[in-house]
Amino acid sequence: MVQRVAVVGAGPSGLTSLKACLDEGLHPTCFESSRDIGGLWRFKEEPEPGRANIYRSVIINSSKEMMSFSDFPSPADFPNNMHHSEVLLYLRLYAQAFQLLPHILFQRTVVSVRQRPDFPVTGQWEIETEGELGQRETHVFDAVIVSTGHFTQPHLPLHDFPGIEGFDGKYFHSWEYRSADGLQGKRVVVIGIGNSGGDIAVDISRVAEKVYLSSRSGAWLVSRVGEGGLPGDLNSRLDLALGALLSPWSTRALESKLNRAFNHSLYCLQPRHGFFERIPLVNDELPSRILSGRVQMRPNVQEFIGSSVVFEDGSVLDKVDVVVFATGYNYSFPFLPPDLQAKSGHRLRLYRHIFPPGLSPPTLAVVGFISALGAINPLAEMQARWATRVFKGLTALPTQELMLQDIEKDTAAMNQSFVCSERNPLQVNYVPYMDSLADLIGVRPNVAWLLLTDIRLGLRVLLGPCTPYQFRLSGPGQWAGARETILTQWERVLRPFRTRVVPRPRPGRGHGHKLRLLMAVVTGAVAVLVCCLHVKPSLFAVLPPLVPTGVQTS
Repeated sequence: MVQRVAVVGAGPSGLTSLKACLDEGLHPTCFESSRDIGGLWRFKEEPEPGRANIYRSVIINSSKEMMSFSDFPSPADFPNNMHHSEVLLYLRLYAQAFQLLPHILFQRTVVSVRQRPDFPVTGQWEIETEGELGQRETHVFDAVIVSTGHFTQPHLPLHDFPGIEGFDGKYFHSWEYRSADGLQGKRVVVIGIGNSGGDIAVDISRVAEKVYLSSRSGAWLVSRVGEGGLPGDLNSRLDLALGALLSPWSTRALESKLNRAFNHSLYCLQPRHGFFERIPLVNDELPSRILSGRVQMRPNVQEFIGSSVVFEDGSVLDKVDVVVFATGYNYSFPFLPPDLQAKSGHRLRLYRHIFPPGLSPPTLAVVGFISALGAINPLAEMQARWATRVFKGLTALPTQELMLQDIEKDTAAMNQSFVCSERNPLQVNYVPYMDSLADLIGVRPNVAWLLLTDIRLGLRVLLGPCTPYQFRLSGPGQWAGARETILTQWERVLRPFRTRVVPRPRPGRGHGHKLRLLMAVVTGAVAVLVCCLHVKPSLFAVLPPLVPTGVQTS
C-alpha cells in the first residue's frame, strides 16, 4: 500500500502535488535542489545552472482567476495579470495555507530514481539525493511524483547558424537574460518569436539603438487585455460549445478579428499556421514597438559574418552588438531510468501525459510536464489529484496495451491539431484535457444538473469564465467554498481596477449586459447539449464576458 511519496521539485507543480498527497492521507516528502520554493517564478539575480530562470520584467500571461489553484483563489487585491514577484507571493500563501513547507527538504538534488529489486511486488523506489556539500543519501518511497518542469535546459542550436563562432559581438540564450542593463545604445538581434522572444525584444527596445526580431514562422499575437479592458482569457464553456458548432468558421472569425486589431501581414507577423495550431504570442506592447520603429521584424537568420547578420531574404545588418537566442528548451529527466523516457513522436510516452504505460504497479507519475493555451497551475493540480488517487488504488489504469493505444491515438491527434516539434511536443486542448481528467476523478461539473437545481450557479459555470473552482463543486476533494468563490469571481476581477472614484455611467447606457444575458439564455439550451464535447478552446469570447448587471467598476 502506498504511504510515503517522494515529490521532486518545489515549483507550482510540486507544491500542488504535495497538497494532493496530503488530501489523500499520504505522507509526502519534497526534494528541492534550491533554497526556496517557487521554481520558475523565483527570480534569481544570477542564472543558476539546471534551474529555470526568468527576467526581471516578466508578467504572467494568464489572469489570476484562471491560474489559481481550485481551492485557493488569488487575493482580490492582486492585479489580474501578476508580476512574477506577486506570483511567487501567491505560491508562498498557498504553501502556508496548506502547511506544505514542513514537507520540503531544501538543497537536496535528486540524482537517481530507480526501482527496488522487489518492485513488481512492492512498487517501491530508491531515491538518491545529493546535498549542498556533496553528501549522498538514499531514501525508500512507495511512489514518486516528478514535477521538475521543462524550462531548465536551454536549447542553443548554434549548428543552425553558420559563422556564429566568429561573431564579433556577444551572444547568449534567453535563459541568461535578466534585464536590459548594459544594452543601452546597442544593436540587438533577438532570434525566436515565442513569448520570451517577444517580451525580451520589447524590453530591450526601451534602451537599445534598435532591436531586430527574427522569426522563421511568424505568430498570432494576442493581448492580455480583452474586450472592455477585462482580462482576455476569461473564456467560458459556452465559448467552447459555440466553437464546436461553428468550427472552422469560428477559427477564421477569430483570425479576422485579430487582423482587425492590427494587420499581421503589414506588421510582418503573419504566420503560416492557423491560430489554434500553436500557442500564440501574448504581448501587449510589440505592435506599438513595431509601429514606432523600436523593433523591426526580420526573417530567419542565414549566417553570421564578423559583426554582420545575413537573413534568408538576402538583407544584411552590419555592426550588430548582441544576439539573443530565444530558441526554447530541451527536456529530459536524467535521474529516471532510460526505459521510462521512451517517446511517441516528440512527446514522452506517458498515458494522459502522466503515467509510463509499462510500469506495474503504477507508482510513478509526471506532473506539470504539459503545455496548453491556459495556465499550468490548474493543469498540474488536476494531474496530481488523479495521480494520488491512482497511487491509493481508488482509480485503476487500463491495461498496458490499451494505454499504449491511447498514447498513439492521442499523439496522432495532437500532431494533426497542433504544430508539434522537439521544442513544443506537449500541447493539449486546455478545458477538454481538464475535463477528461476530472471525469476520471469524478469532479467534472454537471452543467445541465446545475442549471436545473441551482440556476444562478449553473449560469455562472456555463456562461462565466471556466475557472478551476468548478472542479471543486462535487466529488472527491469537494470544497465547501467553491460555490461562493465562483459567484464572486467577477468581484475579484474588478477589485484591482478600483483605484480611484470615477463618475457612474449615465442612465440608459447600461443595457448591453442585459442584452448579452438574454442572448446567452437563448443559446444556453443548445450550448448545454454540446458543452461536454472535447473541442478547441477559444481565446476570445464569442459573446463579451458576462459581468453581472449592477456591478460597477468604481
